[in-house]
Amino acid sequence: MSDRKCETLPPFRRGSWDGGEIFTRMGAGGIGGKAAGLLLLQQEFLPRLDRDEFPELRISLPRSVVIGTSMFEAFMDLNDLWELVRGNPSDQRIADAFMRAHLPPELVGDLRDLISQVHAPLAVRSSSLLEDDLDHPFAGVYSTKMIPNNQPDTDSRFRCLDEAIRFVYATTFFASARDYFRATGLDHRQERMAILIQEMVGNRHGDRLYPEISGVCRSFNYYPSGAARPTDGVVNLALGLGRQIVDGGLSWGYCPVYPTTPPPFNDLGDRMYNTQKKFWAVNMGTPPPPDPMGETEFLVECDLLQAEEDGTLDRSVSTYDAGSDRLRLGMVGKGPRILDYGPMLVGDTLPVNTFLRQAIPLAERTMGCPVEMEFAMDKGPDGADRFCLLQLRPMAIPRGESKITAVEMNEPDLILASERALGHGVKEGIRDVVFVKPETFDFSRSQQVAQEVDALNRELHKQGRPYILIGFGRWGSSDPWLGIPVYWGQIHGAAVIVEAPLGPAGPDPSQGAHFFHNLIAEGTFYLTIQGRGTDRIDWDWLQSRPVVSSGRHTCHVQLETPLQVRVDGLAGFGLVRQEDER
Repeated sequence: MSDRKCETLPPFRRGSWDGGEIFTRMGAGGIGGKAAGLLLLQQEFLPRLDRDEFPELRISLPRSVVIGTSMFEAFMDLNDLWELVRGNPSDQRIADAFMRAHLPPELVGDLRDLISQVHAPLAVRSSSLLEDDLDHPFAGVYSTKMIPNNQPDTDSRFRCLDEAIRFVYATTFFASARDYFRATGLDHRQERMAILIQEMVGNRHGDRLYPEISGVCRSFNYYPSGAARPTDGVVNLALGLGRQIVDGGLSWGYCPVYPTTPPPFNDLGDRMYNTQKKFWAVNMGTPPPPDPMGETEFLVECDLLQAEEDGTLDRSVSTYDAGSDRLRLGMVGKGPRILDYGPMLVGDTLPVNTFLRQAIPLAERTMGCPVEMEFAMDKGPDGADRFCLLQLRPMAIPRGESKITAVEMNEPDLILASERALGHGVKEGIRDVVFVKPETFDFSRSQQVAQEVDALNRELHKQGRPYILIGFGRWGSSDPWLGIPVYWGQIHGAAVIVEAPLGPAGPDPSQGAHFFHNLIAEGTFYLTIQGRGTDRIDWDWLQSRPVVSSGRHTCHVQLETPLQVRVDGLAGFGLVRQEDER
């Protein structure tokens, strides 16, 4: 999909941003994965969509322009940057060099014309040639920069856009990207970056701009519950920018076939604790201290009280009524607001799920494989609900035979058993286990845990020793209070990753798009232990194994008898046992 060329898009025409084509291009060459997915939505998905079934929604794409890979190559040549990135420079050295560099003159003219016409916030997204490939999707390896674009003068707005483009170019060569290439065996020198510039979806509320709803839907669900099947799909909804979902923050997940069935919380208190409390917005107020190489330079994280003051929760929350100890749909009286989209999904006040029930299988047929689609919704200037499709990409799913029965899950010799396992197949010969120490773990120190894990991962990967990694909360979460905030390159040597609870309750298993998309594509097993049913970890056995190294937060043990790991991704079962005890 990502090999589509710029020539399939009409060229950007100066002075025509508002009245011209919705999707145009600057430069030549490839358009990359994100732009190719958007083009597929425009040319093949939307024409086949029956919009009469949901007339309340204005379904569209955001106005966009893609900068082709020819401009990336011209930028690298013009500023003599190829020699720098062929080495192993630090992220800071790359950042400094790219911030001193200049965009090609042939691109500057078009960008200045664009920015003179546009005063709305813009998303400057990576769209590399290798991004969103089914085998190596690169999801989240590169960066997106949101800019407010609200300065009164054109020069200031252009400077901000210029810096955002150079920032995305620089992330092509940051350590996280180089780690990904090394782990996948791909040649970093073949990568080329296109850039997608999109008008953002959302309305301004004081100094904040954000959409009322952001969402990600997938045609395959790795963690179905209740009557749902994996092929029924899953939808995650959040208030504010979609960063909340794709980076593994708290969001509301549900099956589109059973929209009124909540996630499997233990009780109402668990439901209240494990739903979204904060959201991301674009800062439209006083500019922050300059940070051109910071992805969140122009973003702010807000709480639900601010959204309530903005009037953006009416269709998204239920209210806890202490007198009856139950939830009431909508903003009803006083009480904690629970972001569970009850008015929309239970009260059917908005046909978002009706649309998704049609859109998900249509997107699968359009792409020819399971898919993941991002969207955002808010009210347009005329008061109508505007539903914008932002991205479409392929999704890897389990293949092959690895059936696990309920009887096997109850066998006493298992070291670990999970009823929510991601992946499919068998891994054998694993002799190393790295685990976070349960007796000392504290979420306030999850950043330090990530650093220790990174060091162990590098050493084991260098030795060619695949290992099992066990920790608490969500691996890869952007919120250190939900889990351990590693990026994929810091754990890429792990053959199996285990998410364990710390205490009786924890957040619902994460399906953050960026982190999990890469794990799935690389065939890494991901096992979630929730402490229910047959779920268990034999900590006594693990902690009695020979220790190779012990840090403040982690322990590395090595086994004489190798471990076998089996995962049945269709049933959702996973287990770990010693090979000689089968």
